[in-house]
Amino acid sequence: MDFHWFLPTNGDSRDIVGTAESVRPLTTKYLGQIARSAEQLGFVGALTPTGAWCEDAWLSTAMLTEVTERLKFLVAFRPGLISPTLAAQMASTFQRLSGNRLLLNVVTGGESREQRQFGDFLDKDARYARTGEFLTVVNGLLRGETISYDGSYVKVEEARLARVPSQRPAVYFGGSSKAAGPVAAEHADVYLTWGEPPAQVAEKLAWIRSLNPAMRFGIRLHVITRDTAGAAWAEAERLLRNVSPADIEAVQQGLRRSESVGQQRMRELHGGDRDGLVVAPNLWAGVGLVRGGAGTALVGSHTEVADRIEEYAALGIDEFILSGYPHLEEAYWFGEGVLPELRRRGRWSHPAGDPGTTPAVVPFAGVPLSR
Repeated sequence: MDFHWFLPTNGDSRDIVGTAESVRPLTTKYLGQIARSAEQLGFVGALTPTGAWCEDAWLSTAMLTEVTERLKFLVAFRPGLISPTLAAQMASTFQRLSGNRLLLNVVTGGESREQRQFGDFLDKDARYARTGEFLTVVNGLLRGETISYDGSYVKVEEARLARVPSQRPAVYFGGSSKAAGPVAAEHADVYLTWGEPPAQVAEKLAWIRSLNPAMRFGIRLHVITRDTAGAAWAEAERLLRNVSPADIEAVQQGLRRSESVGQQRMRELHGGDRDGLVVAPNLWAGVGLVRGGAGTALVGSHTEVADRIEEYAALGIDEFILSGYPHLEEAYWFGEGVLPELRRRGRWSHPAGDPGTTPAVVPFAGVPLSR
């Protein structure tokens, strides 16, 4: 199993809905702290989001390649807003200058209202069709091919890259609508789902496997993990304590208009109601009350969260893209609590070879401390 963390390029907070006291403004230094911590703890990569509400993913992650050594960057981007040839050139440059540390998260765009802010006026199904054409060109260029393509949405003539990356960046793709499946099956390396209950995830994975048996799978979740289950649930309750009914209604009003099938499935888990937020063992839908996108969190002791991760892994999930509030501290709770538990079970090993496992020594005594 591979684990990825998240870079909050819209700023961070100790709360789901940030207050003046809890918000941490976005700076390169703070993002660097999160990235370096994720790398040290054993995360393979870090997802950076895309949209009108956050900073640009390409520029943000490019700045962070110089303060990290191994960490990969899962850069979210939207096909159709730039030419496929330019996108392939950007990916090739990133790969070469970062030492092959780019992963591509393709976001077709589920909200027409937001897409129109970027000058994109296609409807949802047309956006998926365009994404397929776009990725046909991008993947071909990254393989070193010369491409002439005349599609309904994408047209290029004798496009090629002057420098082809030594390693094509893997393509991650999410989408729950009928139009998303065939595009993912043909063009993606990893299919992503949001953190639905295991039975629903199993159905979705079976759908994609029927289209592409070789597909790898990943899941996007928040985490609240502590030394005890009681402490973890107390933190979940604290996160909602400062959330008012007006906050919930304002967010849910916007989400009810969403065209995204995945977003609709997230909303169905909680229905905009504070009651009944535990939708499966250790799976809490409270985040989705006041946040679009991934709306569930694994909540529990380190052992319980490790159990749930193994449950998803048994369905075929290979990659876990995680986050928590605030992102710096939660990376340590997970990295020093759950990852060692998974290592003890033989399910995980540190990408850098388990650094830091030498027993500590009491100063002057030379006596190893048991761990």
